[in-house]
Amino acid sequence: MEFIGNKDYWDKKYASRSDTPLSPEQSLVENISYFKCGTVLDIACGDGRNSLFLLENNFSVTGIDYSETALERLRMFADRRSSSVTAKQIDLSLPDSLKDIGIYDNIVMNHYRLNKEQLADLKNHISEDGILFVCGFGHKHPVDAKIKKEDLIQPTDFDEVKQCFELIQYQENQDDRGFFVTYLFRRKG
Repeated sequence: MEFIGNKDYWDKKYASRSDTPLSPEQSLVENISYFKCGTVLDIACGDGRNSLFLLENNFSVTGIDYSETALERLRMFADRRSSSVTAKQIDLSLPDSLKDIGIYDNIVMNHYRLNKEQLADLKNHISEDGILFVCGFGHKHPVDAKIKKEDLIQPTDFDEVKQCFELIQYQENQDDRGFFVTYLFRRKG
């Protein structure tokens, strides 16, 4: 599945950004207290606005994205802060892209929608009581030339996830950018 543009689109987007990282997702900042101490897998991390925030909050972070340009920027920003981050280029459109990714205490997915099979497989990549944070354009966001219906997070995306995770927080937010949802799940023991 191609999310809001192909690899070339994202490489160009990150190459044209300023030399300063964007601020972290506000919903992540507001919900960081739910996170389990330890490691975080930042799925579709881009150039690291959330990874950098997590590093500042004493998490060990692995960021994955399919834009090498974004990952180069993440490494540069982390280096400037004397932080260490693991950055891996992974094509999330491949069905088994997360197969050997490892196990983490928390998983962050911001502005990216995995398919249902990949979402269900996250149970194999998160420790007991670990937090799964999902935030992005929600089911009520208007569809246009840039954001397609298949990019929108749907409540039904999590039907299988709920077998191994409990929903501990759900938020909806409407602002000038659109309609956003945040889901926080805790991995059951």
